[in-house]
Amino acid sequence: MGQLSFYEFFAGGGMARLGLGDGWRCLFANDLSESKAQSYRANFGGEDLWVGDVHDVAPAMLPGRPDLVWGSFPCQDLSLAGSGKGFGGSRSSAFFGFMAVVTALRAEGRAPRILALENVCGALTARGGRDFEAIGRALSLAGYRFGALVIDAARFLPQSRPRLFIVAMDRAAAPPPELVGDGPEDGLVGPWSPRALLAARAGLDEEVARDWVWWRLPEPRANIPALASLLEDEPSDVRWRSRAETDDLVALMAPLHRARLAALAAGGERRVGTLYRRIRPDGAGGKAQRAEARFDGVAGCLRTPAGGSSRQILLEVEGGALRSRLLSGREAARLMGLPDDYRLPARYNDAYRLAGDGVAVPVVRWLARGLIEPLLDVSAGRRLAG
Repeated sequence: MGQLSFYEFFAGGGMARLGLGDGWRCLFANDLSESKAQSYRANFGGEDLWVGDVHDVAPAMLPGRPDLVWGSFPCQDLSLAGSGKGFGGSRSSAFFGFMAVVTALRAEGRAPRILALENVCGALTARGGRDFEAIGRALSLAGYRFGALVIDAARFLPQSRPRLFIVAMDRAAAPPPELVGDGPEDGLVGPWSPRALLAARAGLDEEVARDWVWWRLPEPRANIPALASLLEDEPSDVRWRSRAETDDLVALMAPLHRARLAALAAGGERRVGTLYRRIRPDGAGGKAQRAEARFDGVAGCLRTPAGGSSRQILLEVEGGALRSRLLSGREAARLMGLPDDYRLPARYNDAYRLAGDGVAVPVVRWLARGLIEPLLDVSAGRRLAG
């Protein structure tokens, strides 16, 4: 059998493409950002890539009939760190441009057999659940049954990064029974269905809910690399901060965090952790900036300043000494599962943003192997009926 085919919308640096792997052939890729498109071209060439607004994509631009269409649509309006406008915002409403493309393909008899959507978990609760309802309704109207899973990249990489994945299947095809569960009662609540997902599902209109599927996905047995193993000794794009700058960070910590840090320093061993600066209630009715560190071997979720958050800071404690610096661009890429031969943008900000806006490569790989490819009946050598 030949390669499976796909379109990659909101492609960024092509992380979904990397996750799908060599068994898949990209027919078309799209992103609005020229800077991200430069990285895509540097790593994959530009033959399949069109740079522009998804609302301007016409069916005539799209070759063939893909097995899969992947869409990691913008999260800024859905993220807790973003605007909170949901689909009322200009960025995340690009989802409807994406669905317009799918609907147009359906009209031409070229609808993809599988759709895969990825976004922040805030999509479950945005505008009181109305945005998740809108996603489900759009999929249902386009002729798909669908289900959702929350997968944390921490199951594969030392980064806490829970994300919502929605997998939709052409309603004309019956999914294999071994890939479908009965709902929370058969144990799906545990690994992939947190409380927020169950609440979002319960809030679906009855008509939309008829197309809901509880997907089964096996749990991974991944050898998660240690955070320290992904760090560069002396990165070229960031510098270690001065003692005074590091002391200023420590001063922003709550007393409990400072006490934990002091205990680690007293131990004498090398420990690495990560830190974010956040705005928290100050206990007196106001708000104050706090520095929150973790030394559990897992980095915090990569974010970009464009999403309303600070950059992540690395802390190293060794022999009683403490030093700090920003995560490097290559370290951020490694935390997303990008290989070291992946060509990053030359500018630090562009490299960090590319990683922070992406989808974790091994998560895509696991979802493809565990659900998407079985839905396409790859193992039996058969394709779904069109």
